[in-house]
Amino acid sequence: MKIVVIGLGYIGLPTAIMFANHKQEVVGIDVNEQVIEELNRGKIHIEEPGLQAELDRALKSQTFRAEQIVEQADAFIVSVPTPNHDDLLKSCDLSYVKSAVTSILPVLQKGNTIIIESTIAPRSTEDHILPLIESTGLVVGKDVFLVHCPERVLPGQIIHELIHNNRIIGGVTPACTQAGKKIYSTFVQGELIESAASTAEMSKLIENTYRDVNIALANELVKISTLLDINALDVIEMANKHPRVNLLQPGPGVGGHCLAVDPYFIAAKAPEESQMIQRARQINTMMPDFIVENTLALLEKIQGKKVAVFGLTYKGDIDDIRESPALEIYHKLAEMPQFDIVAYDPHVQATFVERDMETAIMNADLVVVLVDHSEFRTLTSKDFDRMQQQIFLDTRNIMTGLVNEENYYNLGSLSKIKSAHRINVPV
Repeated sequence: MKIVVIGLGYIGLPTAIMFANHKQEVVGIDVNEQVIEELNRGKIHIEEPGLQAELDRALKSQTFRAEQIVEQADAFIVSVPTPNHDDLLKSCDLSYVKSAVTSILPVLQKGNTIIIESTIAPRSTEDHILPLIESTGLVVGKDVFLVHCPERVLPGQIIHELIHNNRIIGGVTPACTQAGKKIYSTFVQGELIESAASTAEMSKLIENTYRDVNIALANELVKISTLLDINALDVIEMANKHPRVNLLQPGPGVGGHCLAVDPYFIAAKAPEESQMIQRARQINTMMPDFIVENTLALLEKIQGKKVAVFGLTYKGDIDDIRESPALEIYHKLAEMPQFDIVAYDPHVQATFVERDMETAIMNADLVVVLVDHSEFRTLTSKDFDRMQQQIFLDTRNIMTGLVNEENYYNLGSLSKIKSAHRINVPV
């Protein structure tokens, strides 16, 4: 079977390589000429454990190549970005998906299957993609097959999860669903769950919305507990010992293309009915300002001038800065001329990022940990000898080697920063 994968980013490239390493002929398509050249030379352009070795295998077996122009195939997989529109509820921008599908139409033949892996708003497959395809005169479900199959993988574990996770196969018709199952069965060992396309779309969105709402509850708890001089992290730990409670961990905000974007796609389709979803988005979106506020209060308390920001990605052990609250916090702090703000992230290559930790912390008064990179977890006070003052604000609660230090703050102990603002609660 020949498969064309359009969009060679964090999901499209691993997907293409997985098919190639399971005896399928795969052509990867991307608009970025540099990406195409690097892949054909054997170099991946994203950070993902195991992916380089998988690309090496695919190139050696000659089952994968990268191109810029779509060509004839048995199946087409669309895995391009779906950003937000700049409207009130940040609705789903389908322009990249529509462009990708339009590029397929000149080479579309009877018997072909078109799969949309991009995360899209509910009913997008039926209301927007289906008419595009049928404009060719081909009938979906009879001549060609249209499927929405959302990705469900965790960055850092994509290779394993592509193979072992369950996949939702959302066909526009039952025949479309079966066509999609046949394609993914070439390598997926998890359950192939049959679904309608619109149900698959909503399932993907609500999975991430659930987590966004849960994190918003934890973040709101932090704000309440800070006001009341209660350790929110202790509260979460104890509450989670209840057999039917599973609070997620708070943090500096929510990022990435999933949690920070997907809930809006639901809200924009049903504004009046999605009040909880919208409020959760507001809470998580405001967390960077909350962290900046507490950072400034801590700097005032310690009379500090230099801050080393640890981590810029939206989660640990990856290089992805899309929608990253850590990056937002860094920029907000860096805009204040009275402070010297240095960014340190061992996973991000950018001109403004310091790659050497000792240089980053030289004469610093405060380290603000914004990302749970593995490199940060084992650090102790000995690693920070070059600081002017050894003060730490750990928004991820990961620096276990410092947790007992008097100068260590996390999201459970922010009330120590603003002791003057504590309130007395009547008994």
